Amino acid sequence: MGTNHSNKIPDIHQTIVCNASIERVWDAVATSEGIAVWFMPNDFKPIKGYEFQLNAGPFGMSPCKVVELEPPNRLSFTWGKDWTVTFELTKLEDDKTEFTLIHSGWDPDTITEFGETHMVVRDRMANGWIGLLKALSTHVEA
Repeated sequence: MGTNHSNKIPDIHQTIVCNASIERVWDAVATSEGIAVWFMPNDFKPIKGYEFQLNAGPFGMSPCKVVELEPPNRLSFTWGKDWTVTFELTKLEDDKTEFTLIHSGWDPDTITEFGETHMVVRDRMANGWIGLLKALSTHVEA
């Protein structure tokens, strides 16, 4: 039996341009202190294979693992049991940085560890990422 790819839930894919150097943006997305300012409290370390926790408030501690690390251009980590989050940074002219977020691993048949379908959670997270990326931009441009 083949896989029906027409039912696949698309990745969350969002891009912003920050008026900040790639080094400043990298520091905000690839250090525990930086991530805590705009995303969630955590015990992240920028080491490939490092297992860390995101403090997701009412949803508890979320296990994560760094799976890609290419400073200062790319960081990817697993989040929970289903997802991968990737941050891609591109240096632009005039000391600006393009930041792209990719949140992948969505499956219409999967229920999260907190009992909701991926379809429901994806919509909530897509909206949540919009606010988080605004917070990131505000932080690095301060």
